[in-house]
Amino acid sequence: MTVSYICVTEGYSANEARLDKELLLSMIQDIAPDKLDNAYSARVPRPEDPVLLFDESGKLYVKAQDGRLYFTTAADFPDASHIYLFAINDTWYFLASQTAKCDLPGYEYRGIRELRDLGQGRELFAAFTAYHLWKWYTGNRFCGKCGGINGFHPAERALQCTKCGQLVYPRINPAVIIGVIKGDCLLITRYRTGYAHNALVAGFAEIGETLEETVRREVMEETGVSVRNIRYYKSQPWGMAQDLLMGFYCDAEDDAVIHMDENELKYAEWVRRDDIVLQPNDLSLTNDMMKQFKQNNTAAFA
Repeated sequence: MTVSYICVTEGYSANEARLDKELLLSMIQDIAPDKLDNAYSARVPRPEDPVLLFDESGKLYVKAQDGRLYFTTAADFPDASHIYLFAINDTWYFLASQTAKCDLPGYEYRGIRELRDLGQGRELFAAFTAYHLWKWYTGNRFCGKCGGINGFHPAERALQCTKCGQLVYPRINPAVIIGVIKGDCLLITRYRTGYAHNALVAGFAEIGETLEETVRREVMEETGVSVRNIRYYKSQPWGMAQDLLMGFYCDAEDDAVIHMDENELKYAEWVRRDDIVLQPNDLSLTNDMMKQFKQNNTAAFA
């Protein structure tokens, strides 16, 4: 059996020998000095390359130990073919074929949300990004135009119908995360269902609207607050939901009063800077935006 985790070994620089604590202080995509290469290539796995195995529900076959994630490798599937996903540094990552099976000590199928609390660094980012592509591949086995079978395009990251030639590219959902400011307070929310910790107003862009219009609409829909002075902060890929998240700060109108949409939220309040409770880890853009405001880093939100 060969397991895959990129460890600190002889020849690695001091910057690469980061402490676990330092890894936990970064958003999920912040893996520098490691580098993601998402260019498509028709590569064949080497024995040591990670091969990520998902079950039908999207759970990943993984070993989680001491904050590390260990993946199966091509050596564990000697007779199977796999789909090339991406590279991180010189390590190539693959998606296991649908028929691949494995039974290794210490490994089990874990949901992607569960991995958020079990892993860190480049391997957690790899798991999220691989899940994004797994979701796309499994959801597009058949052509949406004629019903034919989709096959792999030979030269790019696309699926092509073997009957009509229709091309399908990976799905990426544009969504906004919104830090609404009123004086020394930030509008903090909690979802009605799902993620239980503090969050910000968020939502998907709709057809025909700009991202700034999405910001205004989502804040109004979820909280009844009118906003102005919308400014872009930063973005984040969020493979768990196939999203590209774009963070914005904005100011509430002076007379803004919260009227919470109880179908979406169970909590929406103005929270003073010093009283903001952050999420348990620093993986998300939402938590980063709350932290910038809490620490009064005006260069980020002013």
